[in-house]
Amino acid sequence: MAVSGWWGYSHGGMPGLINALWITGVLGVMEVSLSFDNAVVNASVLRHWNEFWQKLFLTVGILVAVFGMRLLFPLVIVSVATGLGLVDVWTMATTTPDVYAKHLTDNHAQVAAFGGAFLLLVFLNFLFDDEKELHWLGWAEEKVNALGTESLAVLITMGAVAACVAMGPAEAKYSVLASGIVGIAVYIGVNWISGLLEEGEPDLQDDEEEGAAPAKSGNGDLVKTVARGSIGGFLYLEVLDASFSFDGVIGAFAITNDVVIIMLGLAIGAMFVRSMTVYLVHKGTLDEFVYLEHGAHYAIGILALIMLASVKYHIPEWFTGLSGVAFILVSLWSSLRYRKRHAAQA
Repeated sequence: MAVSGWWGYSHGGMPGLINALWITGVLGVMEVSLSFDNAVVNASVLRHWNEFWQKLFLTVGILVAVFGMRLLFPLVIVSVATGLGLVDVWTMATTTPDVYAKHLTDNHAQVAAFGGAFLLLVFLNFLFDDEKELHWLGWAEEKVNALGTESLAVLITMGAVAACVAMGPAEAKYSVLASGIVGIAVYIGVNWISGLLEEGEPDLQDDEEEGAAPAKSGNGDLVKTVARGSIGGFLYLEVLDASFSFDGVIGAFAITNDVVIIMLGLAIGAMFVRSMTVYLVHKGTLDEFVYLEHGAHYAIGILALIMLASVKYHIPEWFTGLSGVAFILVSLWSSLRYRKRHAAQA
């Protein structure tokens, strides 16, 4: 907020300072409302990590989220679309923000196809997870869970991308299709890396159980530690955050064309997501509210469908934010009922 105030004052005096602080606050609230479900899903992954990886998530992860996804990536999109270099695009963004915003919003369909495909796979693979013991929607969810597989999730997502291509503008059909396929490929690739890195963990645990001598410390051990901490999981969370932030970045241009103010406002949301994630992990909230993770994934599923539908239809940001918050609140209520019922039985 301080940097935002300084930026506004340097470009418009005291009125510029007040306006910058107001817009930054609005963008921060918007990003927080859109990202709470992201924090819950992040926590479901991060709770299995050690303190080193949790700190890495808050340090390196926040740099990638703020400067990479909220500032650099939109510049890259416009650079690819126009054929200009990044320096020229930055000059365009700061001197002629209306032109920059038009180039960015013109590529909304491709961004929505990528993010929608990735998020839909996140939701479907949670829905089809055969290790899940609790089913929020009862027998209906249990039946779907029994029938679903990872292959079916990919098949459904490919069908959703095909529908997205059919709805999209004729001149962008190929690029929308390519973006959707890349979203699917990125999800599968990150999962493959995670599985590849996790294969070595049982061997290390077996060696410890058999009383093998501990390995000498050094760079080799550091590499093993990093791998076991889950590089794949770290990449997964960064891509997940990127998928959430794409729509927010483009939607922010409906409020302001100042790329610096947009980055600062959305950075508040990014920091909130990571702080809330670590808070949920430390407090054991997901164990206490058993359906919270379910509600967050259903919110992600709705967000994925909204992003895919936005290729053709304009869907207000307030509706997107409220739909996610609604699923979170209902899942909290269901969790409280579950605790009360089991406490009575005990």
